[in-house]
Amino acid sequence: MIAAVPASLASRRRLLGALAATAVPLPAAAQPARVTIRLSHVVTRQTPKGLTMERFQQNVQQASAGRIQVVIYPNSLLYGDADEMQALQLGAVDMLAPSLSKFGAIGFPEFELFDLPFLFGARAQVHRITRGPVGQALLDGLAHQGLVGLGYLDNGFKHMSANRPLLAPQDFAGLRMRVQSSRVIARQMRVLGARPVVLAFGEARRALALGVVDGTENPISNFWTQRMHEAQLDLSLTAHAWLGYAVVAQRRFWDFLGAHDRHLVLTALQEALAWGNTIAQQENDAALAALRASGATRIHLLDEGRRERLRQGTQAVYEQLEPRTAAWLERVRAALET
Repeated sequence: MIAAVPASLASRRRLLGALAATAVPLPAAAQPARVTIRLSHVVTRQTPKGLTMERFQQNVQQASAGRIQVVIYPNSLLYGDADEMQALQLGAVDMLAPSLSKFGAIGFPEFELFDLPFLFGARAQVHRITRGPVGQALLDGLAHQGLVGLGYLDNGFKHMSANRPLLAPQDFAGLRMRVQSSRVIARQMRVLGARPVVLAFGEARRALALGVVDGTENPISNFWTQRMHEAQLDLSLTAHAWLGYAVVAQRRFWDFLGAHDRHLVLTALQEALAWGNTIAQQENDAALAALRASGATRIHLLDEGRRERLRQGTQAVYEQLEPRTAAWLERVRAALET
């Protein structure tokens, strides 16, 4: 079983219930002259996702001459990991940019294939999937839950942190590792001998400081901007898996916009995502430089031999995939081989 540390969500759930009870869909023909798009996410502004969402905001407001306003709620200010997907489905927010892991919990386990350890060896391989037919088919499938998949955003490869180096499978033994709510990531930790603990991203830094968990996995930009280096002595550059996001809208809201505004918003988003996917690696490089300069955390490189042993130590994860995810994995592998 995955160990979970529950958050206090009573007030948010009451709000979501009230919104669901009182929401009255507006017909597309009643499109108002002015539109407000509520967009929530869980990371800080100075991250690839935070910066990209702000660029999207600027693009929309400039293209619409201010008629369409994008209001951003960053850093779990409005909703967090535990409730943002429910908030979107109920119409409490209009757009999200959740990590791909979160779609498994609402009936799309195929998105968890992005959590598989050592599936991708380079950003170009990731982009071959997210920018190709397989990635589009995954987004199209979200329509079954009343969502509109609009595009993908990089955050970069994840690395392992703890208060000791994590360079070989045996180094994970007994550690409580904070994970997203993903069965694939939980299995990854178990096969390494660690105990997965599901925590919302916004709670991870405090949990590390209090010793509730011993370590975690993150792209370096998240590790740095959340100040995890203040609670973790060691960061091992494992680059074992990729963290990405999908920008999604609620279907009723999207239809309400009308064809002209949908085109305007989508065009603004596509430019922002292209820009964001360009700067993601730059932000991670800058965060690594800042982390080195701080001297707060020891940084460990893995040579090819160690990385291969770590890869071999996680291969059991692939043997435990459910059939639906395994079928999508075959499509991904076929696309990577072409």
